[in-house]
This record gives sequence, C-alpha cells and structure tokens, in this order.
Amino acid sequence: METISESLTQEEITLIAQKDDFHIAPFREDGKTYGTPTWIWVVSVENQLYVRAYNGTKSRWYNSAVKQKAGKIEAAGLTKKVRFELIEGDINDKIDEAYRQKYSKSPYLNSMISRNAKAATVKVLAYNE
Repeated sequence: METISESLTQEEITLIAQKDDFHIAPFREDGKTYGTPTWIWVVSVENQLYVRAYNGTKSRWYNSAVKQKAGKIEAAGLTKKVRFELIEGDINDKIDEAYRQKYSKSPYLNSMISRNAKAATVKVLAYNE
C-alpha cells in the first residue's frame, strides 16, 4: 500500500520545483478515489507550488481539481495528498517568469504562458493546511 503524507515542507516544495517529474491526480467524482496521474509542469513562486493546464480550462485534470479541490501529487520520489486552490491576478506574472526560467528551452513554453493556460492556474497546498 502506498504511503501518502498530508504535509508539505518548504524543503519538499523546493525539491519538487527543481525536478521535472510532477504528476497530479485529483480525486474522482466519489471524492475518495484518485484519478490517473497526469504529468504536468510545476513551478515554485514565493515558496508555493503552482501548476497550469496546457489545454486551459477544458483540461480533464484541471476540471477535476476545481470540482474536487483535492487529490494527490507524485514528484521527486514523494507522494502527497494535497488541496487545490484557484488563483488569478498579479501572481500570474510571477508564475509566467518562473515558467520562463525553468522551461526556457521547451517549444511548449509559449503555450504554458498563454492566456488560455493562465486561466487554468492552480496553487498546490498541503492537505492539512
């Protein structure tokens, strides 16, 4: 059986943000079963983790995260139960910059800093916060 921690330390946030193996699995409709883990990009801004849906607000994982507000992440050898919080506003500019720094060599960067992807930005928080 997999061990899932509900805490998320600053050290873990830093480690996760440095890696490129982030998988997100919001809960399914029943609120208990995790969905299929989806590989996505993650960045850290002001010691918080942020993710965006490449396909914007039509993305399946994004819609599950919005509806269920929780799930799990797998990254940097860790599995964590987490909450999801929608964000908007000026923080998006800082998230854009973090994406530019981390993924500057990727041909997908422009899509991830587009208006479409920005509309589907989620903060990833420890479940117990």
